[in-house]
Amino acid sequence: MRIGGFELIDPVPELNAPYVLATLRPWIDVNNVGSLVLKEMIDQFGAFELGQLARPGRFYDFTRYRPTIDIEGAINDLTVPNTTVHYARRQGQNDLVFLDLLEPHTNADVYVDSVVKVLTTLRTSKYVLLGSMYDVVPHTRPLLVSGYGMGEKALQDVRMAGAMPITYRGPSTFANLITKKAAESGIDAVVFIVSLPQYVVMEEDHLGKVRLMEVLNMLYNIPIDKEEFEKALRQREVITERLKASPEVADVLSQLENTYDMRVKAMEKEGILQLGSDMEEIFWKTMEKNIGKA
Repeated sequence: MRIGGFELIDPVPELNAPYVLATLRPWIDVNNVGSLVLKEMIDQFGAFELGQLARPGRFYDFTRYRPTIDIEGAINDLTVPNTTVHYARRQGQNDLVFLDLLEPHTNADVYVDSVVKVLTTLRTSKYVLLGSMYDVVPHTRPLLVSGYGMGEKALQDVRMAGAMPITYRGPSTFANLITKKAAESGIDAVVFIVSLPQYVVMEEDHLGKVRLMEVLNMLYNIPIDKEEFEKALRQREVITERLKASPEVADVLSQLENTYDMRVKAMEKEGILQLGSDMEEIFWKTMEKNIGKA
């Protein structure tokens, strides 16, 4: 079934007031945090493919987003970059749609309108954009989450998550209009961005992944596998060990911790409550089972 630039399965399944959980690559996907979270949920819920862009070349420059090829004597497969949509049903709860957005190079207005048409066709009740960006934060403290909401229920989610307000004026991505147009269509729209240490560059950031999963667990009953906490703890320990070899970085880390502590105190005065170190200990060090079930 053709909806805007997307080709979806026909008939499109009837979903129960779905929450659409999205990530936007590469704009707000530092260390692939959003991608990791989305993949985790697709695997966890055994999500089914709903569709993708019918003609991705209409939106993407394939000299910038390179296709991947599998050759063994001959070309066995060639995978073309695309924006994909998956869905999963949940008994007695809002169903879930997973939207892996790949930022367009051209025809961005058509792209945005197509995504919004998919959201309205599915009768989306909430659109949640997840991502990550570098910030002046240390890896030794609970990672901070920023966000904003458009719609009363979206604002409630932001308050419940203890997300720092986002104030920004500067270059952006045209794809941010998806959030704005979704809200104008009557869909509660939420954005959550986890702040990552600027000195930590890696392909798979499990610290950031777990931090976003904590927010999703609290707000939308998304399960967290205890192995994810274990991976994050190991990763934090590895980072700490590597930094010991650099006294200069150790001095900077101390400054980052002081700045972080002042930010948290200022947030607490304003009534914004982030996940504190005491709660983090409960989450990460006494975890004996998974949180929730898919």
